[in-house]
Formats: sequence, C-alpha cells, structure tokens
Amino acid sequence: MAERKKTVRLKWVRSAIAAPKKHKLVVKGLGFTRLNQVIEREDTPSIRGMAAKVPHLVEILDGRQARNRQPRTDN
Repeated sequence: MAERKKTVRLKWVRSAIAAPKKHKLVVKGLGFTRLNQVIEREDTPSIRGMAAKVPHLVEILDGRQARNRQPRTDN
C-alpha cells in the first residue's frame, strides 16, 4: 500500500499589490494564481516556512477554520 502524504491547505486572503517583491515571489512560489484561492500542498517544513513569511497574505486552513489569522475588530 502506498503511504498517504500529509497535506496542508492554504488560502490567499490579501492582495500582494503593495507588498515587497520578495513577498510576491513567495505567494507565486506557493502556487497561487488568484485571490481567495485555496490550494493543497504537501506538508513540508519548506511550505510551512514560506507560508510563515507572509502570514498577512496567506492563511493556513485547518479543517474549516483558519489557524494563524486573528479576527478583525472594527469599532
């Protein structure tokens, strides 16, 4: 039997227009092509590290909820 590899789901949540060029390259390197896109990648330290470099642009989805993004508190 083939062993199932662990995967991680990522969602692009914020535009990279005003972000530094390195951040744009990280988003592109993860494989995103459009905003609000959800992708599934193999769960490796390199993918986790890339997502950790742009936490303001990308969410790591855990089931149905995002794990690393704080809810907005607009007054």
